[in-house]
Amino acid sequence: MTSATDLTPIGNVLARPDARETATGVFITIHGHFYQPPRENPYLDTIERQPSAHPFHDWNARIDRECYQPNAFARIYNDRGEIEGIVNNFEYMSFNIGPTLMSWLQRYDPEVYQRILDGDRKSAERLGGHGNAIAQVYNHIILPLANKRDKYTQIRWGKADFRSHFGRDPEGMWLAETAVDYPTLEALVDEGIRFIILAPSQAQRCRVLPKEDDPDPQWHEVGGSQIDPTRPYRCFLPDGRAIDIFFYDGPISRDMGFDELLMSSHNFVGRLGQAVRGDGRPSQLIGVATDGETFGHHKKGTEKCLAYAFTQEIPQWGWTVTNFAHYLDLNPPTWEVVLKPVTAWSCAHGVGRWEDDCGCAGGGEWHQKWRKPLRDTLNWLRDRLIDIYEQSGSRFFSDPWLARDEYIQVVRDRAPENIIQFFYRHQCRQLSQAEQVDALRLLEMQRHSLLMFTSCGWFFEELSRPEGVQILRYAARAIELAGDVAGIQLASEFRRRLKAAPSNVETFVNGSRIYDQLVVSSQVSFEQVAAHYAISSLFVHYSERENVYCYEATQLDYQKQQMGALTLAVGHLSLMSQITRETVDYIFAVLHLGGWDFHCCIQPFSGRLAYGQLKDELFETLAHASVAKMMVVMTQRFGTHCFTLEDLFAEERHRIIQQLSENTKNRLDQLYAQVYRDNYGILMAFHREELPVPPELQVAADITLSSRCLTLVRLLANHTGDPQPMDNALNELEGIAAEADTMHCQLNIAEAKTVLEGFIFQALQSVLYGENVEDIEGTIERLERAIAIGDKLHLDLSLDRVQELYFSFLHNDLVPQCIDAETENCRWDRQQIPMLLQLGQTLKVDVSPWLN
Repeated sequence: MTSATDLTPIGNVLARPDARETATGVFITIHGHFYQPPRENPYLDTIERQPSAHPFHDWNARIDRECYQPNAFARIYNDRGEIEGIVNNFEYMSFNIGPTLMSWLQRYDPEVYQRILDGDRKSAERLGGHGNAIAQVYNHIILPLANKRDKYTQIRWGKADFRSHFGRDPEGMWLAETAVDYPTLEALVDEGIRFIILAPSQAQRCRVLPKEDDPDPQWHEVGGSQIDPTRPYRCFLPDGRAIDIFFYDGPISRDMGFDELLMSSHNFVGRLGQAVRGDGRPSQLIGVATDGETFGHHKKGTEKCLAYAFTQEIPQWGWTVTNFAHYLDLNPPTWEVVLKPVTAWSCAHGVGRWEDDCGCAGGGEWHQKWRKPLRDTLNWLRDRLIDIYEQSGSRFFSDPWLARDEYIQVVRDRAPENIIQFFYRHQCRQLSQAEQVDALRLLEMQRHSLLMFTSCGWFFEELSRPEGVQILRYAARAIELAGDVAGIQLASEFRRRLKAAPSNVETFVNGSRIYDQLVVSSQVSFEQVAAHYAISSLFVHYSERENVYCYEATQLDYQKQQMGALTLAVGHLSLMSQITRETVDYIFAVLHLGGWDFHCCIQPFSGRLAYGQLKDELFETLAHASVAKMMVVMTQRFGTHCFTLEDLFAEERHRIIQQLSENTKNRLDQLYAQVYRDNYGILMAFHREELPVPPELQVAADITLSSRCLTLVRLLANHTGDPQPMDNALNELEGIAAEADTMHCQLNIAEAKTVLEGFIFQALQSVLYGENVEDIEGTIERLERAIAIGDKLHLDLSLDRVQELYFSFLHNDLVPQCIDAETENCRWDRQQIPMLLQLGQTLKVDVSPWLN
């Protein structure tokens, strides 16, 4: 068996040093720091579409597909390119996952989320109760730059979020950018954190722990990254308490992230072996750490290297794959360390990267002179918000800061009953509904005050990048909430201070311009949410109660009527923020004049009588079918301010634009189809004679065959239970694939890839777990034909989910129940089992041990 996961050879095969052959008690820990910046719109509490992540909705979704999913289901291939094993890398690697990212996975990819939890649980079972997962400071702020109270809240929120996912307290915690100072260590110790992981450059000196026979061992200066990373160290605080520290192997970790080391599992393990000390010590740890996104996103396919190393290469040497907590339990520190005063792994200037123009992340002529003014401005805002929180919060909470620390329980679960329980624990008296709204506004103000210090805002070279804009959006939301509760206006002074932050981009000039152009323009009001609901209601049938992002919309009255080209909808709507529980009632009128023209008016609800009179007047005016009269009445009753299609939130706006253009597109498709039919013979002649095809004719062929293909793929997916329509669709798709090939068509059928993948997955589910086992031969045939059609249409189908489903079925059901032992649980007869195994060959899963 060869290392089939070796992606490309790198240089010569590494020689095996004697140390690897003679060392005993070698433990291997590979740590992945899985983190993505929070990207949600602070007003909608969701990530909006990010075009740069195309073809995915956003960057979380893209990296999930490229990294988190592949690591949860990492492949091991045999020499025929068939899947021989599927490994959950989270079961073997040490890891932390940013809390905001973990919540996203829980919501949008529950299968991967569960694999992560399973990986931690199984590692704990294997390693004496010590799971692979460790916690992270909540939203990746640089703790040495945080005030004392924010340090503790970040640690407590990180612990609480970890506990909500993994069902246990964390033993270790990952610090953002490994940024640390001694006050940070004190906070970690106070909160029961047992160990942290740092870069070797952060150590100043070390020595053997004093013993009775050697009370004052010699100190060794290791400030140039010379510290031995193969052992844990104890770091003592001024008060005598201590925390344990692991230093990752710097050169190997660097080459994992920035070189080609992970392209070969054999070379990777060989490099780990070069770090093994052959000095006869009974135990040593080779620990490395890098961004988790390295495995699959930054370096495609390297999750396979990890999987093979964990399950094949490392065990062959007799080494133990472990995590830091388990190793620490077996081998308590025998050395102590003193850290440099204030450090981080990615900045040679302490933590200057997040507060000064230190040159880190610089390049060319671009400066980072904006960093210090940005830090100073946000510190000013934080301190003003502290005053507001303490003064206003004391009216609601017995202990406002304890309430903030425990607010994470509400952030994790905003169900009404959870909020009620929160107030029961923390209110200083019985609060009215309006007071509860203000109390939640204050807590949200503090949450955004923490979020605005997310480290990514300073990491790169320019403030106007998305990361810098995002932290300013959090600041804007905090400023708005402060104004709502305390009536204090902070925006003008905030803008004035941001002027001192110069931008490298000429059009922005400074942070104040960036704030006005990129932040203020993205703020969302209740009126905008109501307008979004009103306009989209012309195209979506809303039930009485619907969620519109993080708002609960209750339709109290609604009437829609069409007169000629005009469509009018009038309604009474109640909106409640699911975050602050603030509730506002509006009446709306939206007039669609046809095409892209919408005129939507909003005003607060003032009473049923006034609303009824307004509604009657509007529909009476509509009966005249006069645009001019309608506009006059709407202006008289609502004023001049109105909302249009451009005011919809982006995704709904795009959907409506596509829907409005559908009729036009259908008419064009018919015209192109007619051109294609009328000129089919001419097109064939051009291709037969190998002459350049007139673009007008080629476009007609491309569009016509693309449209027919999409129609058939949708038909195929909608008839998964009816064999005849599926067979007909498959026959026609095979014909289209052949015709498109003959006509050298460039088909625009991206949707077909997703739909066909879904059809194949459903077909496989039907084969493996469906009730009608008699028809599996026909279903398998359709499934295989669908895969072949995907190849002929050049769709580059992803069969990952299909392979994972089949692999699980093969090893958990078919082999144990029907092949190794004939049990009553076997659902298939002896003639069907070879079909099921041959299906595995089609899906490129190794079934060779059971074929003969």
